[in-house]
Amino acid sequence: MIVVDRDDIKKIDIAILLIVCSLIGIGVVVIGSATKVHVGGSLTQVKKQIIFFIIGFILMTVAALIDYHIIAKFHIPLYIINIILLGIVLISGHEAGGAARWIDLGFMTLQPSELAKIIMIICLAAIISKYQDKINKPHVLLLIILYTLVPFIMISTQPDLSTSIVILVTLAIQLFIGKIDYKYILGTILVGIPLFLAFFIYIQNPNQKILKSYQRDRIMEKLYGDENSEGGMQTKQSVHAIASGGLHGKGLYEGTVSQLNYLPEPETDFIFAVIGEELGFVGSMTVIGLFILLIGRGFWIARGAPDLLGKLIVSTYITILAFQIFLNIGVVTDLLPNTGIPLPFISSGGSSLIANMIGIGLVLNVGIREEDTMF
Repeated sequence: MIVVDRDDIKKIDIAILLIVCSLIGIGVVVIGSATKVHVGGSLTQVKKQIIFFIIGFILMTVAALIDYHIIAKFHIPLYIINIILLGIVLISGHEAGGAARWIDLGFMTLQPSELAKIIMIICLAAIISKYQDKINKPHVLLLIILYTLVPFIMISTQPDLSTSIVILVTLAIQLFIGKIDYKYILGTILVGIPLFLAFFIYIQNPNQKILKSYQRDRIMEKLYGDENSEGGMQTKQSVHAIASGGLHGKGLYEGTVSQLNYLPEPETDFIFAVIGEELGFVGSMTVIGLFILLIGRGFWIARGAPDLLGKLIVSTYITILAFQIFLNIGVVTDLLPNTGIPLPFISSGGSSLIANMIGIGLVLNVGIREEDTMF
């Protein structure tokens, strides 16, 4: 029987809650601007984001108050659910933009790969913490890798290259924290570098068979600067929007690039460009500052986690969160090729918001049970 201790509610990290709610609030306001609700645009995206926030808040509360040790005991059913959802996507997934990543539920489209990030954090943490003493035995390590490769392959087949990479990063982080022997790390580096170079050379061939054409095009656009391509133009407009915002921005609803449709779908992956144009450097740094506070507080909770399981869950989620923030802002500012990664808590989209709020719930969960040395 699952019992929730009322005293746990008093121990919830209010700072994290305030930061997350602030980021979501900023997101809702900027989504409203990006979808032009002030000039008669549809309120649908804004309403949906608020509904997703409510659903996410409920699930976050559940994830925070049910002891994470109990949640981890269900890692096998969670893994099976994850595989089933990813399988449904491959069989009859809703397609958009050349990729089938969604399940159409009627009232929303569910993106299982977003939930897979959280599920795999829990599943891998449960297994690695259980077999910590045997983590360096080849057969145990091989089983963990195969366990991870199944969802990795299913996600990359959709295709969703960026999320599949996140799954591999999750595995790498947890094995490192689980104290994998350095001989495996060194061996991976020695084998991985030549493989990566071979992969990099191969994908430059227009007839290559590894990446989808649009994935290859995004990389080539970044490498060789084709600003006239669709992706190149989108990034160019994004950088122009941010640069034109200046110190204080043009004002909410006053962005030229975003309001005049020069930036396609600004409410999703490129929402940071809207923030930069309309709220300026001050608004952009406020958002980045909130993310830094959230990440810092998360790592502080990981530092005081009472056991390896808690440390694995929090450290991995916070690292993945930071990784996604870096990727999104890197794309918007033309540092990286377009990855399709949304800006956590801010970009429009229910699956991403709900998954991240569950992740925050797990962080709060471990924080409730942190060691007494924490403040």
